[in-house]
Amino acid sequence: MKHPEQQVDLETLWDRFESTRDEFALEQLILNYSPLVKFVAGRIATGLPNSVENADLISYGIFGLIDALEKFEPDRGFKFETYAISRIRGAIIDELRALDWVPRSVRSRARDIERAIVTLETKLMRTPEDQEVADELGISFSDLQETYTKLSYTFVVSFEDLWGTGTESDDRPDATSIADDNAENPVETFEAEEMKVILAQAIEHLTDRERTVIALYYYEGLSLKEIGRVLGVTESRVSQMHTKAVLRLRARLHAAQGVLA
Repeated sequence: MKHPEQQVDLETLWDRFESTRDEFALEQLILNYSPLVKFVAGRIATGLPNSVENADLISYGIFGLIDALEKFEPDRGFKFETYAISRIRGAIIDELRALDWVPRSVRSRARDIERAIVTLETKLMRTPEDQEVADELGISFSDLQETYTKLSYTFVVSFEDLWGTGTESDDRPDATSIADDNAENPVETFEAEEMKVILAQAIEHLTDRERTVIALYYYEGLSLKEIGRVLGVTESRVSQMHTKAVLRLRARLHAAQGVLA
């Protein structure tokens, strides 16, 4: 027999939770929004090796959902789902970083590629070809492609991450936090707008297919497999294009911030 309180509507649950922090209301809200956790975990899992269990990602994400429920302020006028997805994703990424599942050598090679891209773009005044990047790194074309493939299995990134410094430090501002509208910092506002312009310019320097992958993945919400069907290529090829696109974007943004100097 169902508990009679299970029939309480969502708005009533929110009111009850906000006023009393009632455990039943919290449990029901978690159940209601749990599909968000599955969605975010599924998206992140596409870029991870098979050794990382999806169930583990979901368990990490649940903590992010609970954190979002406890900290969300409806009066700010933000949609909860948007806020929660950022918190859920942040919780999963934080846990993965804590586990240090990405080899240090992989992170180092990613930074090497970013530096090579920046150097070549400055020298050539255009987006470098893969062979040119390989030559700059002193490796073969096939080695570079293999590196892209390895990176694609460990590259957990989204546009929120592109606003960071690219370092391993977690002391940068939280891109998922909600700012106080009454305490707007004009310097931060200017810097954010400036970075948006830089990011837009960086996207323009991607190849047509790389721009398509970025648009379909981040704006349309398609999976890598679905994008592969759209482009008529394999999922692994799409993953490689995504990795190259993100490396190019990171290189331009980090160069603008002086991180790679």
